[in-house]
Amino acid sequence: MSEPSSRLSGILVPLLVPLDDRGRIAEDELTRYVGWLIDHGVHGLYPNGSTGEFTRFTSEERRRIVSIVCTAAAGRVPVIAGAADANVTETLRACEHAASCGAVAVSIVAPHYFRLGPESVYAYYHEIGRQSPIDVTLYNIPVFASQIDVDTVRRLAEECPRVVGIKDSSGDISHVLRIVQKVRPVRPDFAILTGWDTALVPMLVGGCDGGVHSSAAIAPELTRGAYDAVRAGDLTKALTFQTHIADLLETVNSGVEFPENIRVAVAQRGIRVGPSRQPATTGQLAERERYAGRVRERLAALGLA
Repeated sequence: MSEPSSRLSGILVPLLVPLDDRGRIAEDELTRYVGWLIDHGVHGLYPNGSTGEFTRFTSEERRRIVSIVCTAAAGRVPVIAGAADANVTETLRACEHAASCGAVAVSIVAPHYFRLGPESVYAYYHEIGRQSPIDVTLYNIPVFASQIDVDTVRRLAEECPRVVGIKDSSGDISHVLRIVQKVRPVRPDFAILTGWDTALVPMLVGGCDGGVHSSAAIAPELTRGAYDAVRAGDLTKALTFQTHIADLLETVNSGVEFPENIRVAVAQRGIRVGPSRQPATTGQLAERERYAGRVRERLAALGLA
């Protein structure tokens, strides 16, 4: 069976949000960042995800972020907007806003804070899928939220036409391969995206359509290079890019907490990201200065100074 051309695919970037010195959204710089990413070859944009610190913005701010990103993208690449909120009602309002802005789909993380079982996770997504005016992608990130198991993914894919894909950040290759095996036969149009940077190439080889990676926010050249090499059948080249991604993340994940580490790293590419909304001690700020130097050295070694 041929693959549907409409299925979401490629390298999508989870956008961080530049802030000014008063902690407000730096709208012009966010617009510039969107253009920079598109110029560097990304296939799509993913605002209001974990990298975008969505929990640190109000609902109104998150809607504004989606508006800015959709306007800046201007149809050049698709926007899949994070729409998760405190409850189903607020999440559906976010879905309506994303649809009005021109996003092609929303991403909704599984219920968090309360750990729920498969039946409750299914009921949550089924209700959203039944009412959403825009296509919905599931977001499985069990380190922060309730697990979305394989049977629940298949059940939602079979019953909810609006549920069109999943981003899986579990890091479990066998789990993702089971999704491919169980869901593709019943929904050939269902997009399966990995959120685990260091497994991008094996996930693509195993049947994933693309990835949503924080490393792409820093070095889109590497993730796009890995994707293109796999699609061209050049696994040797793809694994070289995968090694470069791993090398970058080894530095990025050393010494500064997520997602502040991504914010500091993106600043080394010339984006004026500003400070995080998370307060920091004097010692943490000093460590970020040292960390920025390490990231600059790694980027230079990769030819991305």
